[in-house]
Amino acid sequence: LLAAGTLLCSAQEFRGGLAGRVEDASGARIPGAQITVTARASSVSRHLQSDKNGEFRFDTLAPGAYTLAVTAAGFKPAASDVNVAVSTVAAVTVKLTPAQATQSVTVTAEASSITTQTVNPTSAIHQGVVTAQDLSTIPLAGRSFANIAYLVPGTEPVEPSDPTKARISAVSFGGSSGLNVAQTVDGGDNSDDYIGGFLQNFSPDAMQAFAVQTAEENASTGHTTAGSVIVTTKRGSDSWHGLFAAYGRTAALNARFPIDNPAPNPKQPFSRQNFVGVLGGPIQAKRLWFFASLEYVNENASIAYSAPNQTQFQALASLARQGLIPGVGNIPVTSSVPVPFHDLLGNLRLDWTQSDRSQWFFRVANDSYLTHNDLVQQGTLASTGATSHSNYESAVLSQDYTFSPTWLGTFVADASLLHHTEARNQQLGFALAFPFSATASTISGFETFGDNQFVTPITAFPVLRNQEKYDLRYDVSHYGGEHAPRFGVDFIHEPVLGGALSGTAENLTVFALNPSDYLQNQTQFTADLNCAPNATPGTTCTNTPAGDGSFSQNVQRLGLYAQDAWHATERLTVNYGVRYDTTFGLFQASGRTQAANPAVLTAEALKLGNIFTGTPHDYRRAIAPRLGLAYAMGRNSTTVLRAGAGLFYDDLAQNGWVTALQAVNQPPAPCQAPGDSGCLPGAAQGGAGAIIDPDYHTPYAIHITAGVEHAFTPNWTASADWTHEQGDHAYRRYQYQSGFTLASPLTASDTASQQALVPNLNVFRTDNRSSYDALMLHLQGNLARHFNLTANYTLSSAKTWGCVLGELFDYVNGVCNPLHAFAPGDYGPSGEDERNRVVLAGTYHGPEGLEVSTETQLESARPFTITTPVDVNGAGDSIDDRAVINGVQTTLDEFRGTPYMQVDLRVARPFTFERWGAHFTANPFVEMFNLFNHNNPGANYVTNLAALPTPVNNLNNATAFCLNADCSQTAPITNLNQLKVPAGALGDFFGPGTTVGIPFAAQLGIRLTF
Repeated sequence: LLAAGTLLCSAQEFRGGLAGRVEDASGARIPGAQITVTARASSVSRHLQSDKNGEFRFDTLAPGAYTLAVTAAGFKPAASDVNVAVSTVAAVTVKLTPAQATQSVTVTAEASSITTQTVNPTSAIHQGVVTAQDLSTIPLAGRSFANIAYLVPGTEPVEPSDPTKARISAVSFGGSSGLNVAQTVDGGDNSDDYIGGFLQNFSPDAMQAFAVQTAEENASTGHTTAGSVIVTTKRGSDSWHGLFAAYGRTAALNARFPIDNPAPNPKQPFSRQNFVGVLGGPIQAKRLWFFASLEYVNENASIAYSAPNQTQFQALASLARQGLIPGVGNIPVTSSVPVPFHDLLGNLRLDWTQSDRSQWFFRVANDSYLTHNDLVQQGTLASTGATSHSNYESAVLSQDYTFSPTWLGTFVADASLLHHTEARNQQLGFALAFPFSATASTISGFETFGDNQFVTPITAFPVLRNQEKYDLRYDVSHYGGEHAPRFGVDFIHEPVLGGALSGTAENLTVFALNPSDYLQNQTQFTADLNCAPNATPGTTCTNTPAGDGSFSQNVQRLGLYAQDAWHATERLTVNYGVRYDTTFGLFQASGRTQAANPAVLTAEALKLGNIFTGTPHDYRRAIAPRLGLAYAMGRNSTTVLRAGAGLFYDDLAQNGWVTALQAVNQPPAPCQAPGDSGCLPGAAQGGAGAIIDPDYHTPYAIHITAGVEHAFTPNWTASADWTHEQGDHAYRRYQYQSGFTLASPLTASDTASQQALVPNLNVFRTDNRSSYDALMLHLQGNLARHFNLTANYTLSSAKTWGCVLGELFDYVNGVCNPLHAFAPGDYGPSGEDERNRVVLAGTYHGPEGLEVSTETQLESARPFTITTPVDVNGAGDSIDDRAVINGVQTTLDEFRGTPYMQVDLRVARPFTFERWGAHFTANPFVEMFNLFNHNNPGANYVTNLAALPTPVNNLNNATAFCLNADCSQTAPITNLNQLKVPAGALGDFFGPGTTVGIPFAAQLGIRLTF
């Protein structure tokens, strides 16, 4: 008899393992038993003996199905089928009885799934394992594995924080933005080191499984302060197998969203097709295999313009026809803008068994996509769009080598490349931005017409990206008796980490009024366009001269770790370890340190020592201890108590301070005293610079966890877990304005004197703090041939310091007033703070072979901040401050949007048949996303007082709404909820490619497998 469970993380995260004990009928251990585990797909076997305690352990097994066979002198042989999952070690107990006949039992009666996971008797890690079964049966809104990662407690949907790679999956962990997550694919690093988050995308049909770890990861896991996603791809076998799939959606299958595309306007055009081909099999049976997959996406989406926005566009076009916009006599206005998207994802893998002791695999993958009219949003014209083109390539070479039955080594070599370009639709040399377009749906920019500046109030986005990364890793694990020690080294060489921000000459006018207002007062439009002395308050003009927008780095990262799983007693397992990480060249660019930064030299010449002293250096004290405890209770270990604590370090993504890296592109000229050729000019002459604070500390998070898991029956389990994450040394940007918050003792203290000599300075510091607390409840039910179900509820709170937007471990956190960086009102919920989240997923097996699967997500509203374009904080900057209502300034993320509900449903009816000596399964299906057509604007509300459809009487202190043009008639603001106005249909997510945040959409498809 063999019983299965789940153990601690495996010896190599993208592999799995098998561990257990051999007993007789009385429970006495049997040492010296011969144990063989054989991969059913390839017939590759490994052998060992049970130790003196009757225990055994196999590490670094590829995820999949295996046969476990056990023999011992005087006992019946026993054999069973077992499944090994990624990043876990299956725990088994083998009971032998004395006799001669062979005994065979089957433990797993159905394909493994996130809905069929067993109790973890010896692990403190919070994780879920998503399998190929899940990826092929549960509806995927964007054909992205992240859609199912959301099923794991502690995760939530989040928009990709870089709109130039909006189709790359993003998952939020611990109330964060999703940028502080580590991802590996087949053991190779797949992280974006410029913006953070995931890098290359993979077809779901190329994935065998992946583990989503949300807390208390092993010491082998680094480069994350939140969680990790560990992906392993499919491999060939001795049996030929393949897949062809086609998916189709059209506008006729989508509902109309009245905010963006109201009747009687023509319905927003849309169509999308996905075509998938997969083939795997033997090149040489039992020795060499291949697996290949190809997916092509052909999407013809569009951005529809709402009636209010079209009114503003028409007013702007009328201003152009009257010659009020120099060089532009005509502005086309259409009801929608096409956004075609084409994507090709390829994957090829070879597996080779060199010997019983050595197994290799080699995998190459590519993702190439092209988007036209990229970055166009619901409130912006097509001129602001761009053509986006990305090529991602990666290769992994790996070997598992068995030194002895108890010593194992795993080698991984990984290479990855990215080349991305953004080309503007037009090159006019200027851009115009109006309040109606400055909403949450324009995160990629706030220009209404003209050149896309690739700059937002939050950050700047690159027009060129290049990343070339090489990763070498070696892990050694040992199993002997009560301990399972493991140690390893991970070295990343990144000779190319660079690109460019826009370097062309740019003129940006941000108007305080909308085009329809200027149509009634054309003289005022001309004054505001040129920021004349009589310009409307709140209007700003920014002239950026041509320059070198490029940045180039050569960065190395080193990680060392050691850990052990100590089976202290039969019921208590202690997992402990320590990790050390450091970087080389993090603050160097173009071969120069920040000592060559003109802003640094100027600040020293101006004696601004109160702002900073010195230059930053790579951090060398990132030592991270980790501890986990698991105690199994009950006769059959049906109840498990677990707890843990750990420290996790993760360097900032480089985009946060890219302007400081650009500053050293050229050798510095002399700057010993103000006015020298190498010094920055004063702010009055446009002088500005960026400095990285020398007291850099790698950001870290402390994880503290506790929980209990119980199996009521073999088919029903439940768990309750609590997590606390304390974040320290996260990034903030201090924006010092000459004459207001920045002064030099070398000149008079008045504003004019200071601005004549002192430039404006951005200082990047790592002093932010945050916290995340969550209670996660999980219920899982599984009735063979009827249904399986997973249900999660998360009660959480995520808080941080910020100015107008708060993120945990993100680049966006700002400071409203650098002289009062931790002022009242600057601490509040993060942008991904969800107090309540419910997820339901599973499959019902109905009569006549009917299968109904669902992924349902319910969330409480996410927060947002309402700002004002005037400087109410008195910091002298042009950055939006939080709005003041009835004399009281609002706080960070004080407002809440709309609760979110999305029910995705898939109905399928598989058919099986025999042809040409092969077994085929045809599975036609229909998928329905947002089944009940729930309005999901999320936190996508108007976030600026000047952009409200009904104007307020005073942008400095709003007390009433204006009911007529001259505001002689008003209605008082008596409740903050009166300021909440949905901004559009995009929800919290970018662009037309997502189905989260848009109305009902249906998709037809068929999958043919053999």
